[in-house]
Amino acid sequence: MDEKLLNLLQEKPFVLPALFFKSYKQLGLTDEEFLLVLHIHQLSEEGVTFPSPEMLAGRMTADENNISSILRQLLRKGLIEIKEQPRSSTAMIQEEMTLQPLYRKMAESAGQPSEADGREQSEIEEGRLFQRFEEEFGRPLSSIEMEMISMWLDEDKHTCELIQSALKEAVISSKLNFRYIDRILFEWKRKGIKTPEQARQMTEEVRNQRKGTQAPPVKAARPHPGYNWLEGGKS
Repeated sequence: MDEKLLNLLQEKPFVLPALFFKSYKQLGLTDEEFLLVLHIHQLSEEGVTFPSPEMLAGRMTADENNISSILRQLLRKGLIEIKEQPRSSTAMIQEEMTLQPLYRKMAESAGQPSEADGREQSEIEEGRLFQRFEEEFGRPLSSIEMEMISMWLDEDKHTCELIQSALKEAVISSKLNFRYIDRILFEWKRKGIKTPEQARQMTEEVRNQRKGTQAPPVKAARPHPGYNWLEGGKS
């Protein structure tokens, strides 16, 4: 058998996590930098821990000057690192080029939701919000009503959770209409209310204040007294 072919068959296969190919653009690598990193990885597998620009240029179409420039870019981006390692047999120090910073960034990015994932989750939450309105109103929403909900989300920057809290407040107050819900959200925005927890706290404070200024009712009070957000008084 041909000795050269035998050696080729015995070489280690090129192995790199599929995540690297999926995320290198997100990590800020250009196609040229990505290809150079592949060669650095492969040379490391072959036992070359500090490849020179000349050696890398021998495997690529880029010349040595271009290779040196790309290596400097990778160093500035913090994607490769050059370490000094002591030789085991002598007191001399040898340099080593490592891709550990790149792998760390890959691990960090893998644990974070991508922009596409964030958009998908946002669309799911908004879909649930529209569905919740239809359930409470007991009918499909009109195009004007859907546009108003979109305005609360896109223009007023209210969260789905806060809009649902305003919807709940309208249900409790027995004033289930969009004008009333819009007024609630307007008042909350004016007072800096951004979360359902802040909204609940503010509403309870308002109700408790009004309870303290009114004479005790003859009949038992309702378990959830509504607050009239249109008129600033109790419903």
